[in-house]
Amino acid sequence: MPRHAAARRYLMCRPQYFTVAYAINPWMNPAKPVDVPLAVAQWEDLRDRYRAFGHTVEELEPHPALPDMVFAANGATMVDGRVLGARFAHPEREAEAAAHAAWFRAHGFGAPVEPLHVNEGEGDFAVTRNWLLAGRGFRTSPLAHAQAQEVLRRPVIGLDLVDPRYYHLDTALAVLDDRTDEIMYYPDAFSPGSRAVLRRLFPDALIAQERDAAALGLNAVSDGARVFLPQAAQGLFGPLRERGFEPVGLDLSELLKGGGSVKCCTQELRG
Repeated sequence: MPRHAAARRYLMCRPQYFTVAYAINPWMNPAKPVDVPLAVAQWEDLRDRYRAFGHTVEELEPHPALPDMVFAANGATMVDGRVLGARFAHPEREAEAAAHAAWFRAHGFGAPVEPLHVNEGEGDFAVTRNWLLAGRGFRTSPLAHAQAQEVLRRPVIGLDLVDPRYYHLDTALAVLDDRTDEIMYYPDAFSPGSRAVLRRLFPDALIAQERDAAALGLNAVSDGARVFLPQAAQGLFGPLRERGFEPVGLDLSELLKGGGSVKCCTQELRG
């Protein structure tokens, strides 16, 4: 059965000042140099692919003191026009929250709801048709889940992450179609209890293998028909095609040095 894409609106931030000056996740190594022109070119390829498929991409102005701003998914979560702001776990990134809040105010959305507890936006919040899947264990506080449910008005399903390589939910799970509750995920990133919850809620989910998860293949964005994901996650391409999706492979290898890929660079503006 053919899949139908829905036009999406995304917020992204050019990696003009991207570097790995500190290490706040296992992917980051300040001793490894970053090729900024290559990072920009890879980012532009992602942005241009979105636009070529009919999606709108808004751009957040980068700041020289905030090298991780390219990972725009972490700055807020928006559902049906309601916006919950972010509060970052690490001081190196905390000023990003104000930059995102200023963008929302300047573009007519009003001020995001101020977070009461640490949450790193769409890094740990994934929106399906019926649920708000909410990661915890490394960055977002479980105390943030109640406010997320109140503000975003989706039932929250808390999921415990146990492998530090998968420090955000969006490194271990991707929503394939938010109109039908289809997801893909890597089971070993989650606690036994959370794996059981995922099996119960999503019995037909696409299960990723370790090799593809380690390529950050689950750090993906879907418009309901196409799945934009790292080119290196080749093991996911066939299963996605079998389910009627068109995989769109991208090389974001420079940004992988910061622990992010397609989804980390993409905040969805819903409503």
